[in-house]
Amino acid sequence: MKVFIADKFPEESIERIKELGCAVVYEQSLDGDSLLEGLHEQQPDVLVVRSTVVTGEMISSTPFLSLIIRAGSGFNTIDVKTASERSVYVANCPGKNSIAVAELAFGLLLSIDRRIPDNVIQLRAGRWNKKEFSQAGGIYGKTLGVIGVGRIGREVIVRATVFGMKVVAWSRSLTPEKADELGVEYMSTPIDVARHADAVSVHVALADDTRKMIGKEFFNAMKEGAFFINTSRAEVVDQDALKDAVVRKRIHAGLDVFDGEPAQKKGPFTDEIGTYERVYGTHHIGASTEQAQSAVADETLRILIEYIRTGYVYNCVNYLEKTPASYVLSVHHRNRVGVLAGVLDIIREASINVEIMENTIFQGGDGACARIQIDGMLKGEDVRKIEDSSENIFSVSQVKI
Repeated sequence: MKVFIADKFPEESIERIKELGCAVVYEQSLDGDSLLEGLHEQQPDVLVVRSTVVTGEMISSTPFLSLIIRAGSGFNTIDVKTASERSVYVANCPGKNSIAVAELAFGLLLSIDRRIPDNVIQLRAGRWNKKEFSQAGGIYGKTLGVIGVGRIGREVIVRATVFGMKVVAWSRSLTPEKADELGVEYMSTPIDVARHADAVSVHVALADDTRKMIGKEFFNAMKEGAFFINTSRAEVVDQDALKDAVVRKRIHAGLDVFDGEPAQKKGPFTDEIGTYERVYGTHHIGASTEQAQSAVADETLRILIEYIRTGYVYNCVNYLEKTPASYVLSVHHRNRVGVLAGVLDIIREASINVEIMENTIFQGGDGACARIQIDGMLKGEDVRKIEDSSENIFSVSQVKI
């Protein structure tokens, strides 16, 4: 199996992949056309990326590709639609960078309050301005609003509590009972969070129902001069509404993600929000600590090892949640060559499609049971054909699901 690693990856982890018997191609400087060319030339079975964009063209040009591992949590940089159409697994490493992202979110929060970047800029320019930079509100006793209380949001809550902040929170999965367990005040909507908070930190995954969920109504509900932190995805925020809020309501923003950030690791940055006085930005580095990358590398290895050994993919993001299957066919049989081939032939002749199939082997290795989910009901005569197709079949049953 050939593994193509197209981003920075720990050397010790690369050696462990080689110990699995894999050929490894490590090209951390490739992206865009150069990555497309590299994939076309190397034809790997597995592609490992961090933040590098993986396009549909890249996937389509690599016919042996069967698995893409995103060495991180978000996977919006991968054309999952094309991967699914071409039967390519896409897996991620959720939760392994939670602490790193939470640390950066708090770094941005403190930077806004104490204007740390401005202090540094003026010192490097040879200017001392204690009078100006002594003016800060402080965050102790202030209210932090957390949008999304998954792994990262919970790490942010822990840090906010230690800093003496009150926390109000909203998440699709949050209930008043869970909020009590987390030691936060439950808010029924994101707008309620905006109304109550002195600072808001966003930690939701990008999905159809979260795209631009933070918009004009949200920013209108925020307090004048409040802080807004986004270390999740730029697409969850209406960027025009954010820019308007920075100008009109004097909202201070700490951003690690931008609508116009380059696809490459280096390049020009043209999003005008980067020039706004009340915006402090970082270069999409939320997960970029050695600790986080080590944890992500370990999870990448776990995914790869299981895939090589069993064909199963941990953390797969493009499984179909519900297939068109409407019946399950159970075939109890002896574990013999050709038994299931005959069963599948009869299903095919009935113009019925197999959606999911598993074959369980019992102790001793002689008995087995195949559970075959199909998209239609087999006629009684077809079921009898299966029963009669081999002397090694014990029984056949069909149940609607």
